[in-house]
Amino acid sequence: MLKNKEYERKILERLAKLSEERNVLDTTLFDKYQVKRGLRDKDGKGVLVGLTEIGEVHAYIVVENDTIPVAGQLLYRGYDIQDLINGCLADDCFGFEETCYLLLFGSLPSKSELNDFNQLLSAYRELSDGFVRDMILTSPSKDIMNQMARTVLALYSYDNQADDISIKNVLQQCVRLIACFPTIAVYGYQAFSRYYANQSLFIHSPQDELSTAENILYTLRPDCKYTELEARLLDMALVLHAEHGGGNNSTFVNHVVTSSGTDTYSAMAASLGSLKGPRHGGANLKVIQMFDDLKQNVNDWRDDEEVESYLLKIVNKQAFDQTGLIYGIGHAVYSVSDPRAVIFKDHVAKLAEEKGMQDEFNLYNKVEEIAPRVVSKGHRMLRGVSANIDFYSGFVYRMLDIPPELYTPIFAIARISGWSAHRIEEIVNDGKIIRPAYKCVRKKQAYIPMSNR
Repeated sequence: MLKNKEYERKILERLAKLSEERNVLDTTLFDKYQVKRGLRDKDGKGVLVGLTEIGEVHAYIVVENDTIPVAGQLLYRGYDIQDLINGCLADDCFGFEETCYLLLFGSLPSKSELNDFNQLLSAYRELSDGFVRDMILTSPSKDIMNQMARTVLALYSYDNQADDISIKNVLQQCVRLIACFPTIAVYGYQAFSRYYANQSLFIHSPQDELSTAENILYTLRPDCKYTELEARLLDMALVLHAEHGGGNNSTFVNHVVTSSGTDTYSAMAASLGSLKGPRHGGANLKVIQMFDDLKQNVNDWRDDEEVESYLLKIVNKQAFDQTGLIYGIGHAVYSVSDPRAVIFKDHVAKLAEEKGMQDEFNLYNKVEEIAPRVVSKGHRMLRGVSANIDFYSGFVYRMLDIPPELYTPIFAIARISGWSAHRIEEIVNDGKIIRPAYKCVRKKQAYIPMSNR
């Protein structure tokens, strides 16, 4: 038994220091053994580990063996994301449900097919009172992403066919999760708000006739009210976040876990754990926090030199969180432009005008313009950087009065449609378990008896 808390603290400090010291790798060995970490390796192409028909990220062309960056493109099942957004705008309709159908089934739905799919989603949105009480309200979490992962794992116990990985069953499980993810996230936030922030508890049931975006705003707000523009822009955010190829961290995690033959709930919980990280889905919140710090330290938002000076301090690890990162600027794949950010920006301006936040929107524009050259001063650049989707998404959620605790969960609400499509693709093609190689670079050691240590 431990003597006291102070003794425990000292033991843990010593062990933590030892653990850190004994796990440092010689980084030069990565080049020696041609180990490629992530997508930003020297050739810019990354490591090809799989094939997919679901999503494509296009950011460069190869001309006479030279890799040339180009304006980014994102395709869902072969359809350009810009065309999908334009189609929704032209038809004056919400696009997320249609996007889910496209990702899952490989084609755009007819009117009757979309109606049938929407009826399934409506039927699956609501959670039973007992489940909400026992799994969400009586055990709130300070982090909604963790709450969501725990709730998804709990759903396993309520499914009599939880381990059945036939396509029919997995599809039903996935559609249920796509439908109820907004409810899980919003109710998780309401429980957090009540028990950790001392606010009133509001539990509104989702409405059958409303879209996913509308239901998020309806169930989140005490008065259930929202404007058409608010719902449309949130719907656009869901469409833009729904899929990003098989190589993004959380989707790759889903492929890896699915390849082991495990159940849907375990695979989705694993993806949630990945998306939670600040290097992935948590980046939009870091952008907001960075801008809050900028506004406190820059007197004149219109002064280019003052803004640039602050950004240089960030790159030199003298400002904000001392990581050297300008959050929302740069991407593992895109260098010239992120198509999602380009699309989003045009519509963000309309909401900023409606909300009376044009000055803040102009500040975002200024940082987007200045940041790439600041980054190039602070780092040896293999290629350019540009604003990514996270640069604007957090700003949009703030204008929609969505609490910061829900920024990353909204990403999850969108991305589970992509995860579901990739899980089904992995199962249908019945590939081998995904197991990459690791090379051990530790020298062999002779065993030392306890008396000689």
